[in-house]
Amino acid sequence: MRSVWGQIEMDTFRIQLKNHSDTEELGRFLGKTAGPGDIICLDGDLGAGKTTLSQAIARGLEVPENSYVTSPSFAILHEHEGRIPLYHMDFYRLQGIDEVLDLGLEEYFDLSGLTVIEWSKRAIEILPDERLSLEILRNDDESRTIIIQATDLFCKKASAIFKKFHVHHNQGTFALTQE
Repeated sequence: MRSVWGQIEMDTFRIQLKNHSDTEELGRFLGKTAGPGDIICLDGDLGAGKTTLSQAIARGLEVPENSYVTSPSFAILHEHEGRIPLYHMDFYRLQGIDEVLDLGLEEYFDLSGLTVIEWSKRAIEILPDERLSLEILRNDDESRTIIIQATDLFCKKASAIFKKFHVHHNQGTFALTQE
């Protein structure tokens, strides 16, 4: 399905992650397949799993174990060295795009690492057109629904997610199953 998020047309997919292990596996896959200049946006309520997914992305990027990835809510930005640099941002405490611009955070979008942004919708107007956006929804159990929105450049990555995780259509959404 095509939708408009911000002012960018994106393909939209839904997947179900049954448990913490599925979230870890998805994050590691995203980190392993990330390339220089990629941007992954993570949104969802408090406690939805944005930082957990960011930590798994870091493991996929081969960020050393001694470089513990925490939520950068107070620092706004944490940098970690891995296969490529990880620029982990959190816009939760920012009031809008002016603060992002004042801090110069948009300059990281053009560097040679992976930029992961938690609470990205707070500055959606200045995000690069090409990005992979994941909204994490908590369900009543420990499962999560992930709404993936991918611009054309990232549609191949979204397709690879489905192939990797053997995603099957199930009553209007996709269910994640691993072998």
